[in-house]
Amino acid sequence: MRFASLHALLLARGAAVTTAASSGQATDTLTVLQDLQNQVEVALDIPKNFTESQPPTITARGSCTLGNVGIRREWDDLSAQERKEYIAAVKCLWQQPSVDPTFSAARNHFDDYVAVHMNQTNTVHGTANFLTWHRYLIWLWEQRLRNTCGYKGYLPYWNWFRFQEDLNKSPVFDGSDTSLGGDGEYFPHNGSVVGAGRIWLPSGSGGGCVKSGPFVNFTINIGPVQPAMQGYTPVFTDVKAYNPRCQRRDLTMAASTSTFTASNLLNITLGPASQSIGHFQDELQGPYGTLRLHGAGHYSMGGDGSDVFTSLNDPAFYLHHAMIDRVYWIWQALHPAEANKVNGTITFRNNPPSRNGTVEDYLEIGNLGPAVQIRDVLNTMGGSPLCYIYL
Repeated sequence: MRFASLHALLLARGAAVTTAASSGQATDTLTVLQDLQNQVEVALDIPKNFTESQPPTITARGSCTLGNVGIRREWDDLSAQERKEYIAAVKCLWQQPSVDPTFSAARNHFDDYVAVHMNQTNTVHGTANFLTWHRYLIWLWEQRLRNTCGYKGYLPYWNWFRFQEDLNKSPVFDGSDTSLGGDGEYFPHNGSVVGAGRIWLPSGSGGGCVKSGPFVNFTINIGPVQPAMQGYTPVFTDVKAYNPRCQRRDLTMAASTSTFTASNLLNITLGPASQSIGHFQDELQGPYGTLRLHGAGHYSMGGDGSDVFTSLNDPAFYLHHAMIDRVYWIWQALHPAEANKVNGTITFRNNPPSRNGTVEDYLEIGNLGPAVQIRDVLNTMGGSPLCYIYL
């Protein structure tokens, strides 16, 4: 792989593009994203127009090759049938028993993921393992869909940079039978408070139970713990607190239009915030009291998706975090000298104070899968266990 020379070229090019973006000359986020994707494919020696159905000559990379790699694609690019197959596999998880009913209020395997995330929230956010822990979590979700529920594809991602002006038109949220559900029923509320209580987002037109799409009448059972949406009262008392209810959503464009921008994307991939893993992940999550790409995805969904503890109650969580992982994957390819590093401690924003995380640390994932070391999931084509790319 031609990392060293390419990296120098990208840094020079990134500086020029960032300058253009700041002057209003490069505001087409889809063009910027495609340009980044093209650069990644060069960096990783992925042939132009590479597809899963027509793999090129196999390039040996341990047990994972371009001949057997899984391809994660944008939800909008999936056919209607492919979307329905993914949705059917997610529904299947509601029919699977909880792997450890003594651990939480989980009533099925869909709930298990919510429970594990809820119980580890303060040690997997604002920490050295934030990116890798969530990478491993959504990979386990993908594998469960494939191995238990018969899904043949790979985890799709929600491209934030489409329809950010009106999420109701996004194929992810348009409420059709090939979406992950539309907006919620109207619920009068005074917006959402995010960014450690420093940012107010106006309410959308929803807030209540999701009123359309394939998950209407499906029950969620855990939380809410800390929803951002005003008027959505937390009921959490302990990990066994059982609270069956509908999933709620409040699509709001205040977060998506202000945050899903070319300048923000360029800043963390080629600009000043891209130069180290510490700068990258801090800017992706957002300095304390600010709103950045990670939070904007959650708060654009509103409702259950806005609860940092139990946001997995919204099936769109996994597509959102697949997009986060895609941005991480892009950044890693374009910054090989930093790609295998971690930065930060093992507690949320080092509160309480704790030691620095290392790549030898284990990613504990409850009974969802075996614990693995961070270094084992730094490379999505490492083959132990990961083997996927993004197109």
